Amino acid sequence: MSPSAGGATLVASTSLTRRLIVVVLTTVAMIVSLVTIAPLVPKAHAAGPLISQGKPVTASSVENGGTAAVNAVDGNTGTRWSSAAADPQWIQIDLGSTVAIDQVVLNWEAAYARSYQIQVSSSASGPWTTIYSTTAGDGGVDTLAVTGSGRYVRMNGTARATGYGYSLWEFQVFGAGAPSACNTDVNAALNKPSSASSTENAGTPAASAFDASATTRWSSAASDPQWVQVDLGSTQSICRVVLNWEAAYGRAYQVQTSDSSTGPWTTIFSTTTGDGGIDTATVTGSGRYVRVTGTVRATPYGYSLWDVQINTTGGGTTNPTTCAAQPTVPDFGPNVRIFEDSTPDATIQASLNEVFEAQKDTQTDQFHDRRDAFLFKPGSYNVYANIGFNTSIQGLAQNPDGVTINGAVTVDAFNASDAGNATQNFWRSAENLTINTNGGRNRWGVSQAAPFRRMNVLGGLDLFPASYGWSSGGYISDTRVSGSVESASQQQWYSKDSTFGSWSGSNWNMVFSGVNGAPATNFSTAPSGVHHTNVGSTPTSRDVPYIYFANNEYRLFLPDLRTNATGPSWAVGAPTPGTSVSFSQVFVARPSDSAATINARIAGGCHVVFSPGIYNLNAPIVVNRANTVLLGMGYATLVPQGGVTAISVGDVDGVRVKGMFIDAGTTNSSSLMTVGTTAGIGTSRAANPVTVQDVFFRIGGRVAGKATNSLVVNSSNTIVDHTWMWRADHGNGGTVGWTINTADTGLVVNGNNVLATGLFVEHYQKYEVIWNGQGGRIIFFQNEKPYDPPNQAAWMNGSLQGYASIKVADSVTSFLGQGLGSYVFFQANPSVNLSHTFEAPVNANVRWQNMAIVSLGGVGSISHVINDAGPGVNSGTNNAYMLSYP
Repeated sequence: MSPSAGGATLVASTSLTRRLIVVVLTTVAMIVSLVTIAPLVPKAHAAGPLISQGKPVTASSVENGGTAAVNAVDGNTGTRWSSAAADPQWIQIDLGSTVAIDQVVLNWEAAYARSYQIQVSSSASGPWTTIYSTTAGDGGVDTLAVTGSGRYVRMNGTARATGYGYSLWEFQVFGAGAPSACNTDVNAALNKPSSASSTENAGTPAASAFDASATTRWSSAASDPQWVQVDLGSTQSICRVVLNWEAAYGRAYQVQTSDSSTGPWTTIFSTTTGDGGIDTATVTGSGRYVRVTGTVRATPYGYSLWDVQINTTGGGTTNPTTCAAQPTVPDFGPNVRIFEDSTPDATIQASLNEVFEAQKDTQTDQFHDRRDAFLFKPGSYNVYANIGFNTSIQGLAQNPDGVTINGAVTVDAFNASDAGNATQNFWRSAENLTINTNGGRNRWGVSQAAPFRRMNVLGGLDLFPASYGWSSGGYISDTRVSGSVESASQQQWYSKDSTFGSWSGSNWNMVFSGVNGAPATNFSTAPSGVHHTNVGSTPTSRDVPYIYFANNEYRLFLPDLRTNATGPSWAVGAPTPGTSVSFSQVFVARPSDSAATINARIAGGCHVVFSPGIYNLNAPIVVNRANTVLLGMGYATLVPQGGVTAISVGDVDGVRVKGMFIDAGTTNSSSLMTVGTTAGIGTSRAANPVTVQDVFFRIGGRVAGKATNSLVVNSSNTIVDHTWMWRADHGNGGTVGWTINTADTGLVVNGNNVLATGLFVEHYQKYEVIWNGQGGRIIFFQNEKPYDPPNQAAWMNGSLQGYASIKVADSVTSFLGQGLGSYVFFQANPSVNLSHTFEAPVNANVRWQNMAIVSLGGVGSISHVINDAGPGVNSGTNNAYMLSYP
């Protein structure tokens, strides 16, 4: 697919001249942005913070369903609002409260305004006050220094510069933000990272003092002094502190602040006459870290706090509101089946069997709309669970050892049509369970998008079908297997942060990071040799957020960030380090909920759990709140309509996106998910990175989907942990073909120090991965080139034959790729050749280790592994390996 074809599909039925103008101008703009890599907003003066992104927006009209008003405030310069072709037209933003405004930035598409005004009002219907006007607009990016205040800000176009409507890529408003009064409605400490000098026991961690729950508490050892502290994420102006003491309270204590977790500390409140109960202190101070230091206990026991609430004044990064209370025992919807150990095993088995029979068939169920999730409350169950398509099975204890399946959780080559192979055993998962094999072995014979996470296997684990047929790779993380793990006929596999009794098996590319019991690196250049890559510890790791059930309520658990991780994040009989969040702070979305409804919940401070089903989105899911969690159950599937982006994460820390399935719509999306903006690339988020985990992308197969890019990562230090980006090579009739399910690139990385672990990207039509950021690292890469180039002429990259699987930009000076495999199967035309699989600048700090290339069945060829180096593969030599480059 050419870029112009992708761009044209975003435009409604218009004349050919209009299409050509838009495509040419858009292409020029893209080229300029790639060359300069400049921030979107060229600030003319020291403006206040961006206060409009993700806010409610309305317009006088829209050109079509793909140019909604919300596109102008989504932070994505690939989506736009456009109006009807008439004068006047307007678009307005609701900032939520009256604020002082000092800058407006308009990023015009080709159809710009010759004359327009920027206006403000305290009411959505006016009257309006004009704070800027022009009759000589020239398009491009208008950066306007303004003075005014209002809740509503609008651009009012009165004269168009073209024969078309008004069209804005982005409408950004900057200003003073929230009022400076003490915001007592917002607990700035809620669920933030915390630590303490000591804990009484594992059931009283520091995090329990910051979870807004009156049933959990932090308690210390029985000695003086003791402290508990919280990281607010940035320096805040603190105006009030509320301490809710348990019976063991502090007689003398101080509230202290610092910009460093280790001090020095400034005391903003102190007392020597504490009397327990609830202490409310009005204070004046600032700091990123807030500490309560007890110096004299009132009882012989330690210090014990049910809750610590910290209120701040406006500004900074404090969230504007807290989540309106949600039910702690929610309705997860009809596609979630919840079991408890008092239910007869036969009843549970019948339910497992019913879902499996509906989801097992590779020919009929693979691209069906049905989605299912099984949840097992803490207890022991004597059942056997076969897991089919679009199905997840998960334990609801805080640790995997709290739910035991005495039997098996199985994936195999279930169908006669599979011919003994498991190469299409996609989209299914197992998580947070113990499997007691009763001295036997469990079988998890899967291919892509089938994670095996936080599992505890008592016995052995087989990763291949019982027939020993092929399976094309998978993923294990945060898991314990007491016996051996056998890969046998698996083509490739990535294992992370786990403990195995032992490992046996090697075909093309077996990779390990942070795995106890894994084999040492032994990567032969002989096709029949061993191909193991063990990179040692995982450099940065944060296990997935998950749901658990305790004390008759559901909770959301957020595991801590680890560096140089080895072994699981959890230990048998001990809680996982991290933060527990009450489901009162979690909105459970249903497929009938609109993007606007979900976005309002996110903006209101809620985490979001997506129940199983298909979500058709007419606008992106927008996340501009730090530490927000988006968690999909049962392969909850987002389908963008009208060419919108499915998920847009702003320039904020700590967002966790897990378990989402993004299926491209039939109108081309410029991207399916974005993380951060180009303006935020220079900001380090190492202390609290964004994580994208078990997020799967599909273009074609179910519908004739189209997307230029699947995932664009601008935020530095982002962790992309296990993703499959797949341009379909098979599917429902009419959904697959070289000009049908068009997709250029799977992953584009612009941020620095981004880590990708378990990266599966397949069948895109240009570069599968483009890496522009410095300091990036890939641990395990699995790739197949597109099956369907009709001929060589249709698949040329200038003078080069085809597109490399990973393109590291010429400007990159540091990068590391380890355990990388790429394969060709040019089914449509076996004469097609790929010049090289990997493409990178020649630099001693741009390093590649242990690369595998394969011509599947000799159908198609590759000339070199990387650049002009390394062997090739063809019909005579199917496998080739290279140890390092340069």
